[in-house]
Amino acid sequence: MKASTFVYPWDVNGDPEAAGRIAALGVQQVTLASAYHSTRALSPRHPRHRIVTAEHAAVLYPTDGRWEGRVLRPYPAGDWAPGDAYGEAAAALTDAGLEVHTWVVLAHNSRLGADHPGTSVINAYGDRYPWAPCIAQPATRAYLVDLAVEAAVRPGARGTELESLGWYGLQHLHAHDKTGGVGLGDAGMYLMALCFCPACRAGYGEQGLDADELAAAVREALEPLWQGAPDDGGWAGVEKLLGEARAAATRAWRDDTARTLQETAVRAVRAAAPDGFQILLHADPVTYHVGANPGVDPAHILSVADGVVVPCVGGTALLTPFTEQGREGAVIAANFPVVAGMGGSPEALSANAVQAGRRGATELRLYHAGLASDGDLEAVRSALAGL
Repeated sequence: MKASTFVYPWDVNGDPEAAGRIAALGVQQVTLASAYHSTRALSPRHPRHRIVTAEHAAVLYPTDGRWEGRVLRPYPAGDWAPGDAYGEAAAALTDAGLEVHTWVVLAHNSRLGADHPGTSVINAYGDRYPWAPCIAQPATRAYLVDLAVEAAVRPGARGTELESLGWYGLQHLHAHDKTGGVGLGDAGMYLMALCFCPACRAGYGEQGLDADELAAAVREALEPLWQGAPDDGGWAGVEKLLGEARAAATRAWRDDTARTLQETAVRAVRAAAPDGFQILLHADPVTYHVGANPGVDPAHILSVADGVVVPCVGGTALLTPFTEQGREGAVIAANFPVVAGMGGSPEALSANAVQAGRRGATELRLYHAGLASDGDLEAVRSALAGL
């Protein structure tokens, strides 16, 4: 199977050995960040630094004139990725014989929420999630679509992977995050992800729901979980907590909102890209799931995009709803963490890849060559050589 590893520009720029080292892993492709959220990242082999602090979500290249006069616009990177950091890294990786695809993070942006609070998801308690732009708002949707186009179709890129093109929720892993004290479970996380900004309140109205009554019902449904009651899990748990009809109406609004944004963004990227440009979405096959791998309907998304990148942190089961669609030519990439210090299993990559192949995966994604130790990279090299 074709394999690609995720990389940041700062892993490559300033390190003349980086591109060759990545190519020597045995991967054929690199998925290189062109638009990324805030992070603090280790860079264990770089000759100039060990820790990179990306202070806010930013594009890692110079923007063009499409943003002139617009309120919502991407932020330039600071000294962690100056100038055309993406372009510089892409050139080095291409020269090393690697195919470069862009890695574009979309609806995950704390800086946007800080500067423009009205863009954020608002939960049933009135709490704002500044890291989570509400994808129902027309101005935010327009911003995300144009960002997807600009950040995806960079010079020389052969394709793109669009991350967080859908709803974001409570899950964020924010700096010094302390939100894990109560186990909300799958159903509780869904309820905490429901947005009550003006656009979503109007959307619930279109589904026959009164937004104030819905917010009160959500708070009431969550109360037992705050007191320690177990979450029954899955969609059945949401229906039990919120009621079947009310739950279905919220899901109808959110599913349609995400689906139409995904269609619009993919269509816009395809229109701007050269022939043969590959468009993949990071995705989860359960439509009500939120986050970096937002929920999608497998049949629908494979009719829109060229394929998906599927998280396989806990195994390969999430691949099946995509592979069983039997869509000829679709890319189904199994995404495995290979950084042992972050919970990955580089030593198990061979077995994981075999299991993914049995489930119908066509490609591998490895997270993340820039963050991995030398030992992790050696394990990856060995695994890929044996496939």
